[in-house]
Amino acid sequence: MTTASVIAVSGPSGSGKTTWISQLLNDSPAQAFYLCPGSSNISVDLARIGYRFPQVQVISEDQAQQTLTSLPDLAMVILELGFHLDLNSPLITSLPSHRVAVLPPNLTDSEWQDWADEIIPGNDIVVDPASKPPQLWCTSLTGQVFDPSSLDEVLIELTGGAYGNVQRVKGIFEMPDGRAFYVDFVEGLPGLEYTELNLPPWLEGRPHRFSGIEVVGQNLEQATIAQAFLDSCLSDGAIAQYQQHYQTLPQEVFTR
Repeated sequence: MTTASVIAVSGPSGSGKTTWISQLLNDSPAQAFYLCPGSSNISVDLARIGYRFPQVQVISEDQAQQTLTSLPDLAMVILELGFHLDLNSPLITSLPSHRVAVLPPNLTDSEWQDWADEIIPGNDIVVDPASKPPQLWCTSLTGQVFDPSSLDEVLIELTGGAYGNVQRVKGIFEMPDGRAFYVDFVEGLPGLEYTELNLPPWLEGRPHRFSGIEVVGQNLEQATIAQAFLDSCLSDGAIAQYQQHYQTLPQEVFTR
């Protein structure tokens, strides 16, 4: 019988679930597995965990049943449950786990309190349990490389309300110098956060590794958002020119 531990983590969008999970993975010596049920192949969280923690086995949903029934002893399995999932679904209730809710301090009465074994204080965001559930829009950007100034402009417009009431944005974007960045925005918290991913610079054609974006909010103008990001992408010729330039630079330029 396996002695693996399963930790299910839930909470509202922007509460800090992935941040708490990242700290847990940093501190844990156990062999770790990560699953985000209900996510599609366009999952920024799956990619970010995989890029940041290469020692963690990221489990896709079609691999979940086989992997969860053959876990090694002392393994740690983390299930990150999106805000849009039903906490009473059979997938969640049938799996024995330690239930952790990452919640803003002002949220004192919600389904998460009833569900959780442990409450972790999260980001100080405003959540109205009685409000209409937000929309989730996501798209793959794999193969796209962005003009940095154009990308900044679109992200500022998006988070400023130009295309709907945006509550959360998270994305992975490829830059013309071969680097990839994780971008995070939570309504009510200051600014856009850019974090360089610890990946080798991609300077040979269009990148094949995953990039993408997820937007959570109300009344999202999805077609307009998609076109705005596409308009910020570089052409094949521009990508080739940038890469030819950066290939001539010493490797130390890319060392951070």
